[in-house]
Amino acid sequence: MPERPTILVSSTVYGIEDLLNRIYMELTTFGYEVWMSHRGTLPVRSDRTAFENCLAAVDDCDLFLGVITPDYGSGRDGTDLSITHQELQRAIACEKPRWLLAHQNVVFARRFLRDLGYTTAEERAKLSLKKGAHSLADLRVIDMYEEAILDTKPLGERHGNWVQAFGSDEEALLFASAQFSRVQEVERFLHENFRDPAAVMAATRLPSGGQP
Repeated sequence: MPERPTILVSSTVYGIEDLLNRIYMELTTFGYEVWMSHRGTLPVRSDRTAFENCLAAVDDCDLFLGVITPDYGSGRDGTDLSITHQELQRAIACEKPRWLLAHQNVVFARRFLRDLGYTTAEERAKLSLKKGAHSLADLRVIDMYEEAILDTKPLGERHGNWVQAFGSDEEALLFASAQFSRVQEVERFLHENFRDPAAVMAATRLPSGGQP
C-alpha cells in the first residue's frame, strides 16, 4: 500500500462547503492523501470527461467517504444519474472500503414516504417536488441512501451498509474523525484485506465512464 492511504470524499458541494473544508483539513492532519473535487485535489486527466475522472478516482482510491445531502448534484443532461450518485454506485460495485454519511432530511423523508406507501424508487418516481423545494432538491437522494444501506439485499448479506445520519456539521465531522483518526488500524485493515492491490484492482475495475 502507498505510504499515505488515499481517501476520496464524494459529495455534492452546494450548501456544505464549510463542512467539506473541515473534513479535508481533518483528514490531511491525520496524514491521509485526500481526493476532493471541491478542493481541486482530485486526479484529473485531460483526455477524460469529468464523469470519467470521478469514476476513475473511485477505482484508484484506497478508501471512500461519501456524504449524501438533500442536494442531488449535477447530471449529464438533467435526467441521468448525478456524478455523486454514480460514484456511490461505483464504490459499491467495486466493494471499495467505504464510510457513508447521510443528512437527517434524507433519512426522515424516506421514512415519511414509506409511511405514506411510497416504499420503492419506482413508486417515488411518480411523485414530483415543487420548484425550489427546501427539504430535498431531488427524491433520488433517497435512492442513494437505500443503495448505500444495501436495502435490497437480505439482512445477512448487507456488508458495509453502515450509514451515519447527521444533522449538523459537528456531527458529520465527529463521525469522520472517529473513523479515520486511528490511522494504523485503517492501514492494517487495508493490508489484511487488500494485500495485493494490483490483483484487487484487476478484479474489480470497471470501464471508465460507464455505468456500474
